[in-house]
Amino acid sequence: MPRKTHQPKWLPKVEEHDFAAAASYLALIHPRAQCKTLVAALRAAELVQFRAKDIFRASGLSLLGISNSHVEKDRAQIDKGEALSPLLLVRDEKNGKVIVADGYHRLCAVYQIDEDAWIPCKIV
Repeated sequence: MPRKTHQPKWLPKVEEHDFAAAASYLALIHPRAQCKTLVAALRAAELVQFRAKDIFRASGLSLLGISNSHVEKDRAQIDKGEALSPLLLVRDEKNGKVIVADGYHRLCAVYQIDEDAWIPCKIV
């Protein structure tokens, strides 16, 4: 029996805990002061949209499979019609890439359903 899959739905704003997750990740690659500045800028940024495939191309990340527990959880949310939190992205101009500061697993789950899906994001 084929799996019933809904198109992803999105929350109107980023969930608060996602900013903390972004700060934790960004602290691994940026000094503390710069990390704080980036998270503050993410909080203030407007929501924009990019296609899932374009975010992957810009980030250079690999697609995680459904066997990943976090991707599986996000796919289950999509299948139930539950809304996901928008992604948090940071431009790494020095390396010509986009850092997925928060939302990598959501991105993978959405891409598996529709690589052309528009994903709301905050980007700085």
